[in-house]
Amino acid sequence: MNKNYSGLIIKAQSGFFTVHCEAGRFECRIRGQLNHKRLDTDLATIGDKVIIDVLEDGTGMIKEVCERDSVLARRLPSSSSENKPRYKDHEIQQVLIANVDQAIFVFSCQDPTPNFRMLDRFLVIAAANDIPAIICANKIDLVGNENAVSIFGLYHDIGYQIVYTSTFNEQGMQDLKNLLPGKVSVLAGPSGVGKSSLLNTINPNLGLRVNAISQSSSKGRHTTVYPQLIPTNDQGWVADTPGLRALDFFDIEPEELDAYFVEIAPLVAECTFSNCTHTHEPNCAVVSALIKGEVSKSRYNSFLQMRKQNVQ
Repeated sequence: MNKNYSGLIIKAQSGFFTVHCEAGRFECRIRGQLNHKRLDTDLATIGDKVIIDVLEDGTGMIKEVCERDSVLARRLPSSSSENKPRYKDHEIQQVLIANVDQAIFVFSCQDPTPNFRMLDRFLVIAAANDIPAIICANKIDLVGNENAVSIFGLYHDIGYQIVYTSTFNEQGMQDLKNLLPGKVSVLAGPSGVGKSSLLNTINPNLGLRVNAISQSSSKGRHTTVYPQLIPTNDQGWVADTPGLRALDFFDIEPEELDAYFVEIAPLVAECTFSNCTHTHEPNCAVVSALIKGEVSKSRYNSFLQMRKQNVQ
């Protein structure tokens, strides 16, 4: 007789899923009747809580995927002319990780230079999915503590938690580790910022491959091959997932974008027009705050660019 277990998908590769249960880890496939469902999202991915049948040969079959509390997703790549595959008029969603407790966005202080437009995009996506966001400013050894605080100071001022780290001298690593126990965390950021080095420091048994910065482009090379959850040895898991840097504005409407900028959201109710775009309308509280220096020009420009991108 097959045995039933509840567990967590910690690895997904080519239709096979590694499920972590109290009884051990099992390599599983998705049961046929589940696989035949036509959905506009992935049936299963890392972070999913599942019910499995363990077969006599020691492998497993996923018979149920529990409802997700949260997801980080992107649009599914397509070769179609519009590059936007659809199912029943909805863009197909590729879930990169499910049931995330927190997102830690890793950006380096130098080499490569931090891309704050990308960081702003990540922060909006986290807010839209009700996922708490933390910023990890890595490679502080390259610029010094004071410069690192100055580089990322704007985000501290508007209320984001920032942890400053260096895998070179392990500065701030304990602060990062203290954020992880008992949670499913995701590390995301551009290539070359040191995510694999951070994970190797968090769990020295990993031995993840680390690629150097490309000298020609000053950009890192992506090292992760398949999505997986990595144990932190304290009942926590950290996602190491290819494609997170390509996170997109899945299902975020232009008119709701202002709600996901923490310094802009409280001002919206003060605008004269309920459908204010915060670009040209008279008596706009956001533009007024921009003029007074209460909203930074860089963050405002990020807002405008994202809004334009979503309108197109």
